[in-house]
Amino acid sequence: MPSDHLCAYYDSGRCRSCTLLGWPYERQLAEKQRSVEGLLSAHPGLAWLPPARSAQLGFRNKAKMVVTGTVEQPVLGILRPDGTGVDLRECPLHTPGIAAALPVLAEFVTRARLTPYDVASRAGELKHLLVTESPDGELMVRFVLRSTEAEARIRKHLPALRDRLPTLRVASLNIQPAPKAVLEGEREILLTEEQTLRMRVNGLDLHLRPQSFFQTNTAMAATLYRDARAWVAELDPGTVWDLYCGVGGFALHLAGPGRRVTGVEVSAEAVASAETTRREAGLERVELLAGDATAYALGAGTAPDLVVVNPPRRGIGPELAGWLEESAATTHVVYSSCNAQSLARDLAAMPSLVPVRARLLDMFPNTGHYEVLTLLERR
Repeated sequence: MPSDHLCAYYDSGRCRSCTLLGWPYERQLAEKQRSVEGLLSAHPGLAWLPPARSAQLGFRNKAKMVVTGTVEQPVLGILRPDGTGVDLRECPLHTPGIAAALPVLAEFVTRARLTPYDVASRAGELKHLLVTESPDGELMVRFVLRSTEAEARIRKHLPALRDRLPTLRVASLNIQPAPKAVLEGEREILLTEEQTLRMRVNGLDLHLRPQSFFQTNTAMAATLYRDARAWVAELDPGTVWDLYCGVGGFALHLAGPGRRVTGVEVSAEAVASAETTRREAGLERVELLAGDATAYALGAGTAPDLVVVNPPRRGIGPELAGWLEESAATTHVVYSSCNAQSLARDLAAMPSLVPVRARLLDMFPNTGHYEVLTLLERR
């Protein structure tokens, strides 16, 4: 499909974030598959499942909008290299609810007199708008501010915003005072009684707090968790660790009769989100802990039958890879990676854990990025 049928921003050159948007989708998938197979070519016995296909547009459940311009004419989008803004409120990647909400939020900036932050002069208050839509069409909106100066005005006008956006469930202020390229700060101020957004995935309500991470492509996240659940069901381990568990996507999907699952995540907010889901679902044999995944494994004294790892782009690193290599009791590892280069490096550090099955999931269509799920078996 020609690019001019997909995105006016791309065709006009105003935004080229989707670097592969000009390619037919079949070519995108084929190139990603070629890339990941090349990076994992040291493992010739690896069986590849067909790649999981994504919608090209309307899939992105989170908008991270830099706010520039003026109070009267705010710009929601990205920054050019010169520091000026490009308005992307009609970006076709976003889910329909986000696309409908962004113009309303732009009006709210004017109504609440939220001065956009100017990077060059370090003046202004509103830095970003972060908007997430759940599969049920509910919204979480976060205002990333330099200070709490605008809090009273935002609270005053919030009822009117909720009238305009009846699907708004969670609203918060995030305070990020640092004059540097950091998306959000540590302090969060909830403005609504509701504290979590329900991300309904495969019949499971995963709760998302403002500072919790969730995959930006809900359909691909659901496929990822279903695949992992099916692979683990074949093996039927008695004990499972989910390291880097986030809001519990893997851990809570893998819970089952007679199986004990432990999830470990450094973000206390994410663990609190996962604990809410665990409690609602009545999963008594799931334990969720806030802490460093590597430190937990090295200090545990025992090893489970199966370990799931879903690390950030840097991978699991030499310490955890070394521990997994030496933990003979762990017969299988399910590795979910958003960076096949670090995955290949980690696999090289675990030669007794042989990758036997893998699948590419097109979590980030129109870019060179993807997720790959790999099953490792001890030999």
